[in-house]
Amino acid sequence: MAMRLATEYVKAYMQLTEAEMAAFIQIFADHQASLQVKVLENGNQEVVLQDDAGAEVTLSFERNANVYICQGSCRIKNRNLVNAMRKAVAAFKGDAVVHRIYPTYTMIYTYKHGNVIKIVESKNGVENVVFEYKDTVGQLERLFRKNEVEQEIASIRTQVNALLDLRNDMGEAAIREHIDERLARLTHRLFVLEA
Repeated sequence: MAMRLATEYVKAYMQLTEAEMAAFIQIFADHQASLQVKVLENGNQEVVLQDDAGAEVTLSFERNANVYICQGSCRIKNRNLVNAMRKAVAAFKGDAVVHRIYPTYTMIYTYKHGNVIKIVESKNGVENVVFEYKDTVGQLERLFRKNEVEQEIASIRTQVNALLDLRNDMGEAAIREHIDERLARLTHRLFVLEA
């Protein structure tokens, strides 16, 4: 198995409450990460992680009302930090694009609401989709609930009934001819929709 060189969070987004912020920090503490939490004057926080080589990874959390929002990018080489970050993204329903970099290729993971929705292998400029989540049940449910056609059919039937009533009340041939043309177009559209 190839040795991973680094894991790069190209885009990461998490939104945490104050209680979740403590749980976030605890995830890294459980993985024996050397960390420091800095509380800034405006209530924002920075979580500074250190890897084995002494390199620092800074995660900035901007306070917005009662939540902390972390968005940005970072590059992590330490396996414990990588595992902790992966668990944090999953636990707190984060969104992220993650590059797991190997000597000859890169695996690109896309997370949405804490779940992996796509995995792509990138090698020599060629991308190959390894996995892609397809919400088949959700798609079928949305399709089942889709009723624009039924609504259009009901609208056309209402228009046809109104035009037939109007046609029966009209004595002028020119107006009746115009109504007949409109009825022909509506019945054709109705035929297409019901087919």
